[in-house]
Amino acid sequence: MSATITSLILAGGQGERFRPYTDMIPKPMIPVGSNEKPVLELIVKWLRKHGVEDIVFLVNYKWRYIYNYFEDGSRFKVRIRYSIDEANGYTNTGGSILKAHREGLVNGRTLIWYGDILAPLDIHDLLKYHAESKSDVTLVVTSRYRVPVGVVRMDSDNNIVEMREKPELDINATIGIAVIEPYILELKLEDELGKDFDFMGDLVPWLINNGYRVKAYIYNGEWFDVGSLERYKKLDMEWITRVFG
Repeated sequence: MSATITSLILAGGQGERFRPYTDMIPKPMIPVGSNEKPVLELIVKWLRKHGVEDIVFLVNYKWRYIYNYFEDGSRFKVRIRYSIDEANGYTNTGGSILKAHREGLVNGRTLIWYGDILAPLDIHDLLKYHAESKSDVTLVVTSRYRVPVGVVRMDSDNNIVEMREKPELDINATIGIAVIEPYILELKLEDELGKDFDFMGDLVPWLINNGYRVKAYIYNGEWFDVGSLERYKKLDMEWITRVFG
């Protein structure tokens, strides 16, 4: 990798949809695969495999559990630092990212990765695409999306005339991975969005509306969102072990 890349991993949520398990451990530390490794560990190892060795955990809820497991990252042959979302009003995904930048933890091109997403994508290819497209922000999006529920088609009398269980739809969906240029975080975003804002829901639409170049990197591979207990129960644990080791 030609330039040093910092990865910000969002790992501060309370995991409401994972209770009661997240009453004891933070959601990114939920074990997956036959080896029962934490989701966060699999993400860290995937980043290291692709040469990303400078990692910042954006933490809050039960953050000491994460710190006690990873410490400075040397056990995983990476450098891990922490931005604790506890003070100064910076919160939510966007506020946490901005706080890490304000703290001087990142000053170059940044890979953002949500801490409940497992996706074995080619990070080298993603970064190459981002650089060659001269994008301000690049979002990883799927070529198709499998709806996690059944979908029906009805007639004018509310008769169900067709039923499809968890179909794949021809739509593009973001999967919680992005690349962002440092000058974006140097904007006076507090004046526009405050300190409590969402990265995907607030910052990205604001950038699009203000003429910044936001590109889509199409990802055709498998990916899993470990965002809720319902989704967790449907994980293909054998696939996770096979792909992530």
